[in-house]
Amino acid sequence: MKTAITELLHIEYPIFQGGMAWVAEHTLAAAVSNAGGLGIIASGGAPCEYIREEVRKTKALTERPFGVNVMLMNPEAEAIARMVVEEGVPVVTTGAGNPEKYFPLWKEAGIKIIPVVASVGLARRMAKYGADALIAEGCESGGHIGEQTTMALVPQVVQAVDIPVLAAGGIGDGRGVAAAFMLGAEGVQIGTRFLLADETRIHDNYKEKVAKAKDIDTQVTGRSTGHPVRLLRNPMTRKYLKMEAEGASAEELERMTLGSLRRAVVDGDLEEGSFMAGQIAGLVNKRQSCKEIIEEMMNEAVTVMQEKVNRFISIW
Repeated sequence: MKTAITELLHIEYPIFQGGMAWVAEHTLAAAVSNAGGLGIIASGGAPCEYIREEVRKTKALTERPFGVNVMLMNPEAEAIARMVVEEGVPVVTTGAGNPEKYFPLWKEAGIKIIPVVASVGLARRMAKYGADALIAEGCESGGHIGEQTTMALVPQVVQAVDIPVLAAGGIGDGRGVAAAFMLGAEGVQIGTRFLLADETRIHDNYKEKVAKAKDIDTQVTGRSTGHPVRLLRNPMTRKYLKMEAEGASAEELERMTLGSLRRAVVDGDLEEGSFMAGQIAGLVNKRQSCKEIIEEMMNEAVTVMQEKVNRFISIW
């Protein structure tokens, strides 16, 4: 399938793997890129030199394009912004802030810049300053979220800018991919489904929790702090929401969750871990390779679109 995104990045399929902190490392990123999508290394809150090593390990596993997600709240965000230039990373996605101060640096290096946006205002600003494409992410996604849904946000962003837009949030199969295209997107970013990829190095408890999740099994914590995060329900989320309701300070809440993502990803701590996942988790239950995930989604998307077109033509 050729779209503006596949043409821009010279990839086979218009599918990005989300930059999930503690999850999206070199093994997963390389596997997605080798399968024809765009694998992405997450910087999260990691040190610059750790991300540099991840970039080099990814290069050793694939000759295809890949990206780094620069989380702008990372204390070493500026060092990481320069490192991707030094290491010749072809694509940068960004999150948790406004990356425009790095645009001249990245542009000069020929890096494709694709920020994640949660509003039309930020989308317009990123396009004005030279972004190559945008990822419009709805609140159905896992991890840090905005307020607008994917269904509402994507067409408004598509209408507001003249650069390609990818849809993210609540997409986990070919039907979601087809729907994103109908909203005007040129590609999709997938997070939660890749949690069950064979190449994803997370604790088996995390994979089992996603695989067994129902449609109502995510909760959003952190609304009181201005940094909402979508997670799978567990004792930690219940305790957090109780503390929020009782008026706990941002400092108290931060202390409670310090290290909780690592406890989920590395330790599989079902009591105190932060198991980030999107609302689509209720639909995600198969363990597959990255290649199988991507090809299955794309085949289903094409089939769904063909069937609908044929049905509408026959009715018309």
